[in-house]
Amino acid sequence: MTTQAQPAAARTRDRAATEERILAAVGGVLARDGFAAVGVNAIAREAGVDKVLIYRYFGGLPELLRVWGASGRFWPSVEELIAAMPSPLTSLPVHERYALFFACFIDALRARPLTIEILAAEIVARNELTAILESEREQWGAQVEALIGGADLQRLPQLRGITLLLVAGVQYLLVRSRTIRIFGGLDLRSDATWAVLKASLRSMASQLLADAPAPATPRVPAALASARRRKP
Repeated sequence: MTTQAQPAAARTRDRAATEERILAAVGGVLARDGFAAVGVNAIAREAGVDKVLIYRYFGGLPELLRVWGASGRFWPSVEELIAAMPSPLTSLPVHERYALFFACFIDALRARPLTIEILAAEIVARNELTAILESEREQWGAQVEALIGGADLQRLPQLRGITLLLVAGVQYLLVRSRTIRIFGGLDLRSDATWAVLKASLRSMASQLLADAPAPATPRVPAALASARRRKP
């Protein structure tokens, strides 16, 4: 009796499912054991696969960590942020795009408790994983600049520093909320607090960018615009 070869479609599905388990295992090991425990053997055990598959499918640990970092599990992609915004994004005034970005960014980070733990840990120690995640975030920053204003915001050079401080401030407050619930009289674990902070950002953006020109043409890169159109 001969055994028929597994159909190509089935093999593709099996590989995709295995890759998904491996990527999920990276987060599992990180959440439970921390940075020091992240290695091929630990990830393979967590995923229930032979470690050979990690090398076969990803090339090795650095490549696996890079894919995990870019997968959206750690950091919200620009496409994810766009999907949470109203349409059409490119027709909105710059100040509205700016405020919407921060509102969606806050929500995305609050939905990622593992990310908050990693942000806290990387302050103390830098390693191969944090270096990879740093690179991913730098690329993300360039995409965000295009999303919330592009050339229009280049006319306000001071805005880069302001945006940097705001992004860092959001991260700090979320990291702080792990161990300190009340900050400045506000409950950092409360939805109401974050609603107040979002409203403050909207007010600031409206005043800061009141004179920014309305976009004459879409500024969002084609790949990101297409992701926005795919929203159900």
